[in-house]
Amino acid sequence: MAASHDIERLSQLLEAVGRADEHAFEQLYQLTSAKLFGICKRMLARRQDAEDVLQEIYILVWRKAGQYDGQLGNPITWLAMLARNKCIDRIRSGGFDNHLDPVELDDQDPLNADATLDQDGVQRRLKTCMSTLQEKHRTVIQIAFFDGCTYDDLAKRTGVPLGTMKSWIRRGLQSLKACLEK
Repeated sequence: MAASHDIERLSQLLEAVGRADEHAFEQLYQLTSAKLFGICKRMLARRQDAEDVLQEIYILVWRKAGQYDGQLGNPITWLAMLARNKCIDRIRSGGFDNHLDPVELDDQDPLNADATLDQDGVQRRLKTCMSTLQEKHRTVIQIAFFDGCTYDDLAKRTGVPLGTMKSWIRRGLQSLKACLEK
């Protein structure tokens, strides 16, 4: 959802949610829940905790959508900030089990076990290849692709020109691709 018309649409939905428009809230949820769940899942070890926090986020969105100011930032950035802050609150409260969920295998489907093991192998390879990148490339790729930050936001955060940021990410992705293809 990076296009300006998508940003405008999310801003309109947040404005409507601020007026207690349930249909707008449903649309906002459909458009943003996968991204926000991804943020929660990365920050919280257990899927159940991520799901619980996601629900809390949308309760907060319902209550605070009227406070969103499009002049201050992108709506997805605002939503991601809410998600991040809720996750941090949950972590600090200690109100969850900070252990990874065990892998659940369906005994009725032996192919499921193979798929799970294959996915674990891919994740290990990705982690290994990410560790081979230059630190600045690794950091900006993680923030851009795993936390949903735009190139422009990253450039402003790091104080480098937008073109430099794009080059860092492009070079990092090229190195990552080369490593994964080995």
